[in-house]
Amino acid sequence: MLGAIIGDMVGMPYERSPVKTKDIVLFAHGACFTDDTVMTVAVADSLLNGESLVDKLKEWYRRHPHVGYGMTFAKWAAHPTDRDPYNSWGNGSAMRVSSVAWVANDLPTVLEIAASTAAVTHNHPEGIVGAQVVAGSIFLARTGASKAIIRKFAREYYGARMDRTIDQIRPGYQFDVSCVGSVPEAIIAFLEADDFHDALRTAISLGGDSDTQACIAGAIAEGFYGGVPVDLRDQALQRLDEGLLMVLTRFWRAYPRSDPFRANANPGTQAPDVN
Repeated sequence: MLGAIIGDMVGMPYERSPVKTKDIVLFAHGACFTDDTVMTVAVADSLLNGESLVDKLKEWYRRHPHVGYGMTFAKWAAHPTDRDPYNSWGNGSAMRVSSVAWVANDLPTVLEIAASTAAVTHNHPEGIVGAQVVAGSIFLARTGASKAIIRKFAREYYGARMDRTIDQIRPGYQFDVSCVGSVPEAIIAFLEADDFHDALRTAISLGGDSDTQACIAGAIAEGFYGGVPVDLRDQALQRLDEGLLMVLTRFWRAYPRSDPFRANANPGTQAPDVN
C-alpha cells in the first residue's frame, strides 16, 4: 500500500507540469500527498475497523478537504446526508483500492471486495472494473505471478489496450481521469519497468494524470518487487501526518505481509511506534 502513496507523492508535481521523459527528479520540489493517499488510507481504515466505507471516505475528506479531489467527489463527500453513489467512471476507484490486495487471500475475494469499495461512489461498470483490475494486479504481483500473467489478467478486462507499449502510448497521450483511459496505461508502465523507481518514472513520463498513474504503478510494483526502496519509503513517511501514519501502522501490524519495514523487505529496520 505504501507503494501507492509513494507514487502519489512522486507524481504530484508533474500533474500540472506534465513531462514526456523518464529523466525526472523523484520527490521534486513540492511533492506531497494528494487525495489519492487520503482515500487509500480511508479504504484501509474501513477494512481495518469493519466500518462503513461511505462514512470513512467522508471522514477522511473532512480531515483533508483541500488535497485535489475531483469536483463531483468533493461535492458528494462534503454533503452530510448524501450517501448514494453517483455513477462515476473515473480513476478514483482505482487509485484508492490497493489495501484490498493485502487483506484478501485469493483472487475472487480480492475482486469482490474491490468492487464493493468502488461501488459506494464509482458504481459505473468502468469504475468498478478499474478498481478490480488494479487490486487484482497487485494481488497477483504480491503472490508471485509473472508480468506475463499480470498482463493476461488485465487483458481480460481491457483487451487490446493492454497490447500497446509505452513508446506507442506516450507521444499522443494526454491527461485522462477515466478508468478506461488511465488504468491500462498505468499497468503497462509497471509491466515495462525494470524496478520500482523505473515504474514511477515510466508512469509519470506518460504526461497524464501523473499522481494517480504513478500511484497505481507503484502499488503493483511494491507487490511485485517485494517492497519499496528504503530511500523512497523514508521520504514518503516524512510527508505524512500523524493521523495517516497511524492508520498505516495499524494496517501493517494487522497484515504484516504489507509492512514495508518487514525483515525480508528492508533488513534491519523496524516499523514506527505509533499508538
